[in-house]
Amino acid sequence: MKLLSFVDGNRETWGAVVENGVVDLGRALPQYPALADFLGSDDYARREAIVAGHKPTIALSDIKYLPVIPRPEKIVCAVRNYLDHHNEAVAFGMKREITEFPPIFLRVWRSQVAHNAPVIRPKVSDNFDWEGELAVVIGKGGRHISQADAWNHVAGYSIYNDVSVREWQFHAKQIASGKNFEGTGPFGPWMVTADEIAPEQPLRLVTRLNGETVQDSHTGHMIFSIRKLIAYASTIFTLVPGDVIATGTPAGVGWSRKPQRFMKAGDVVEVEIEGIGTLRNPVVAQD
Repeated sequence: MKLLSFVDGNRETWGAVVENGVVDLGRALPQYPALADFLGSDDYARREAIVAGHKPTIALSDIKYLPVIPRPEKIVCAVRNYLDHHNEAVAFGMKREITEFPPIFLRVWRSQVAHNAPVIRPKVSDNFDWEGELAVVIGKGGRHISQADAWNHVAGYSIYNDVSVREWQFHAKQIASGKNFEGTGPFGPWMVTADEIAPEQPLRLVTRLNGETVQDSHTGHMIFSIRKLIAYASTIFTLVPGDVIATGTPAGVGWSRKPQRFMKAGDVVEVEIEGIGTLRNPVVAQD
């Protein structure tokens, strides 16, 4: 099942994709004003029966998308989590070692943008880079979650483009300053529920810039598994329904190319992940 957040008129809502239409579950289930509220409820296990009892009220082509979870409490992002990406950075001349524990940082929700919405190149940067990533959406919250139990906490999967403002990323040893500019975190178009994708299933990930493939890898190249990321993050803080874990990007980023290549106004960036769909965003310059 595909679940998403969108705007209907002036109202933020959420729903399920049924063929080429959307069932407005925010209207049908007012006790759950946002998708994250539904993910953490007992009714989430009944989602198939609930959706079957309603008809689509709006065409998928007519909706204005929101980020899948518009205001997650936490967006936990993994750093250097693909072996092929690690190797390309080393080949570029960066001194990197594979660490014992997953390097992570936090994004803020205001940095997010929706499917089809412009991703904004800030005026302070000429090094605006793509990073296609698999996103994990938490359904069942918890603290000190074991790796053995981690899959029980996953509501579903989506696509993230952890767009990076590279000059600002390298201002200091921590990289969050280059990862949190407003309008730089595409997230969508929807979430595919966990029952649709087998745990540990390698998924092909392709990023395209203006139709040209710039990343082509699969999630089997992850250094730290989804289970490890959930267990590690939940040791630091309590995960809650609607939290997002962006699991890192594979090889092919613009920074590590020779010559380097970055996004500019007028470009279109797409991230496609097998079994989920395609996240598409035009690039615009900050006014």
